[in-house]
Amino acid sequence: MADQYGDETEAHAGRQLDRPPAVATQNLTRRFGSLTAVKSLSLRVPRGCIFGLLGPNGAGKTTTVKMLTTVLAPSAGTAQVAGFDIVRDAVRVRRSIGYVSQMISADGALTGFENLQLFARLYGIERRFRRARIDEALHHMALSDAANTLVRNYSGGMIRKLEIAQSMMHHPIVLFLDEPTVGLDPMARHAVWEHLRGLRDEFRTTVLMTTHDMEEADELCDTIAIMHLGEAVAIGAPATLKAQVSPAADLNEVFVHFAGGSIENGGRFTDIARTRRTAQRLN
Repeated sequence: MADQYGDETEAHAGRQLDRPPAVATQNLTRRFGSLTAVKSLSLRVPRGCIFGLLGPNGAGKTTTVKMLTTVLAPSAGTAQVAGFDIVRDAVRVRRSIGYVSQMISADGALTGFENLQLFARLYGIERRFRRARIDEALHHMALSDAANTLVRNYSGGMIRKLEIAQSMMHHPIVLFLDEPTVGLDPMARHAVWEHLRGLRDEFRTTVLMTTHDMEEADELCDTIAIMHLGEAVAIGAPATLKAQVSPAADLNEVFVHFAGGSIENGGRFTDIARTRRTAQRLN
């Protein structure tokens, strides 16, 4: 890991301002016919931080992540991830990132070790390095004792940690997470938070995540961007944004202030159904 990041792992936090950001977008836009899902989005995500995209379904969060992970091409604007252009250097972007979606990516018929072995091959990690990478991933996700257990017997929190371990096999510079703790019980959710903090603090991994969870955004993210109708209507540290609203404001009040509505409004039927399906898969 140290070889890949060089002296970045030892850089003082103040020096991060002089480094290229982990993610930068300039007027990034995505249209689907007459619908503009993401509109002129400009973000700067420093290296070694946890950055949250917060907003209701339809705000443009997932579309933004799909563009940054090269799944979708932008309609206009540009973006760089790990220093590479998402259109011109799409292959290099994909080699530099990890991605954990809401859908289960682990195979329940395999053990945790076997799942990681499969991903090591998929990422092209040389055979002589695979065992060390697998052991490292299991250790950092606190899964070493469950390495030889079938994943179908894992709890929801263990599955999510395994998926994060899979996405970290090739030591990505940026880790993308789409609602990483949806469907998890409070203990599992807090365990995932701790491991994400560990990745940030120990390896200077940049984490860009989407979430609907106000507590998660407040507790975990260094910076958040509130998205509404495809635009970023507010960007800043959670404490800073709360202070802009009122001394006693919480993030839900911040969302109401900047986006004009509550994120915790019960959701549409399709949103609720998706959450319940995810919870069923994990538990």
